Amino acid sequence: MTLHAAVIQKLLNTGSHLGRRAAEHHFKQYAYGTRNGMTIIDSDKTLICLRSAASFVANLASTKGSIFFVNTNPLFDEIVELTSRRIQGDAYNHNRSTNLWKMGGFLTNSYSPKKFRSRHKKLCFGPTTMPDCVVVFDAERKSSVVLEAAKLQIPVVAIVDPNVPLEFFEKITYPVPARDSVKFVYLFCNVITKCFVAEQMKMGIKDA
Repeated sequence: MTLHAAVIQKLLNTGSHLGRRAAEHHFKQYAYGTRNGMTIIDSDKTLICLRSAASFVANLASTKGSIFFVNTNPLFDEIVELTSRRIQGDAYNHNRSTNLWKMGGFLTNSYSPKKFRSRHKKLCFGPTTMPDCVVVFDAERKSSVVLEAAKLQIPVVAIVDPNVPLEFFEKITYPVPARDSVKFVYLFCNVITKCFVAEQMKMGIKDA
């Protein structure tokens, strides 16, 4: 088995290719076909997009850029929190960005620290400076975040599924077409974290 085939098999094992619904027209560029009315996402396209997103995030390491993670799915909380700590906390001792975005205007009104409680009763902190990138794990549910980031010209990396509306999709700088299963989110976070840390080590920012 070639390396490419092995990576594709790993993607398939996460169920990332199993779209929940029929694809919107603009998403069909990432579709392999359909089955029982559901979209089968092309894993080769997912891999290409994932590499592009990971490369962009890794480049932020060399400029000491800040990343704001946006997640409202409780199944992903632990994964996203670990990713945020490894990239943000270990990198430059910034105030750790919140993993749960619950309030509108958080980017435009974030020049002073803010506290709020999520529906899961966790105390969260908003960013104190404008982030250089926003990573969104549920683009459709957090469409307001995508729109606000686009308005402020902040690049957005987001996992997108076949039914994401065009008005949000076209504002995502680095879309990663995939079903947002727990396994795929773990793989996604693992890839961008490893690329980010590898770039830090290359630049001498972080020890091996």
